[in-house]
Amino acid sequence: MNAFSRRGACPALSAPMQTGDGLLVRLNPVAGGLSPKSLIGLGESALRHGNGIMEVTARSSLQIRGLTSASARLLAMEVDALGIAVRTGVPVETGPLAGLDPQEIADPRPLAERIRAAIAEAGLAQRLGPKVSVIVDGGGRLGMDAVTADVRLAAVRMDAAIQWKMSIAGDGQSAKPLVIVEEDAARDIAIAILRMVAEKGREAHARDLTRRQLRSLASWRVLPPSVLPDISPSRGEIGGFVVGSSSAASEIGENRDQSAISPLEGEMSGRTEGGAVERLPVPARFPIGVFDLTAGTALGIGLPFGSMPAQKLIGLTQHALTLGAAEIRLAPQRALLFIGLSPTACHSLQQAATTLGFVTDAADPRTRIAACPGAPACASGRIATRDIAETIAAENRDLLDASVTLHISGCAKGCAHPAPAALTLVGGDNGAGLVVDGTAKALPAGYRPGYDTARGVGRIAAAIREARFRGETTAACLTRLGAAGVTELYRQE
Repeated sequence: MNAFSRRGACPALSAPMQTGDGLLVRLNPVAGGLSPKSLIGLGESALRHGNGIMEVTARSSLQIRGLTSASARLLAMEVDALGIAVRTGVPVETGPLAGLDPQEIADPRPLAERIRAAIAEAGLAQRLGPKVSVIVDGGGRLGMDAVTADVRLAAVRMDAAIQWKMSIAGDGQSAKPLVIVEEDAARDIAIAILRMVAEKGREAHARDLTRRQLRSLASWRVLPPSVLPDISPSRGEIGGFVVGSSSAASEIGENRDQSAISPLEGEMSGRTEGGAVERLPVPARFPIGVFDLTAGTALGIGLPFGSMPAQKLIGLTQHALTLGAAEIRLAPQRALLFIGLSPTACHSLQQAATTLGFVTDAADPRTRIAACPGAPACASGRIATRDIAETIAAENRDLLDASVTLHISGCAKGCAHPAPAALTLVGGDNGAGLVVDGTAKALPAGYRPGYDTARGVGRIAAAIREARFRGETTAACLTRLGAAGVTELYRQE
């Protein structure tokens, strides 16, 4: 097993990534979910071979931390022994309630599987970078609008038929629209997009495609699969008949500029939750609470800051098993969905989760905070990020509304949230620095001792309470106060 530490690489089970607290592996079950016994087994493996910390990422991957080269190999063997098949290659993601939600427009899993098979047949996994991804969103209560992807397919109803709206390079709000097509065309166009990206090299994303290439995709009539390998994406010539909306090409751009489209502000990675700071975040329902399914009920439970000691996760899952949970699905925004419970069992499991410190309320202020392990868990961490986060969440619930994300980073790498945040606290030689509307990599405008960080944020919160207009969001109030004013509040003794 080869360990590596290159930023932007995916720490798969076969290729763990070096972090400040050892090696990290990330896995996604092929089946889409795990049995309770399998999750318990993974937790026990994390205790034996890692540092006992388990995480669910913003893109619904499971991570195990604190491994060594030797223990990572043992972990991989135990995952195999548990019968857990994990996905490799290009991620093709569906919503956490795919196939179970009575409100979804279409079950996205068959199309997602067809796209995976076509990717494998075309040999694209070896030619694309590790962060290239596809989303197939069937809609419903837990859609995938808040998750970024290179290729997006979203189910829509048109004249009593199901069609797929295709767009590229972004989340549900920022992605560039291409066309609306039926399922076969959606699969073929998705593969054509990935071929174009692959031709540009392993560092490329769909955001790097030219306007000419995008226009050709938007006006493409479905070609037989046998023709697809012969397409030359660099020429941008694929076909000439409109497949869906005739306005798709004009939305992309009418001129013949061959330059690439503007990239998103924020790395398209499993660690990215944000996007451009100039726009509001995509509204998304947190996968926390009770959800009625086509058969049975599901309970969504969040991990605070995406992380939990394996022993607590084991305890919660054991309780879920006794209550009749049949499956556990990983959900975006760092949550777990326990499937197959009765309403009474949901209530019992929710109470147990609250006692153990899990997030059981979608309005919990901890859902607005991104915090890495920090000190002392991570050798790179200069501040105790999770302790600071817990204190801020407890004392400033009203500050953390849906308009802001607070990022607390143990160091300047910003692993928990590479995108800009309204407020970022970053550990360094001078203590905890504050960055307003930026990332952890930016130069902080002000500092205070790490142990006193929460008090500085409390001063900002107090000023917002005093200055905020009726109905005004925290983000809008921060803008009025200005970066210099916010920084001065943070620095005050």
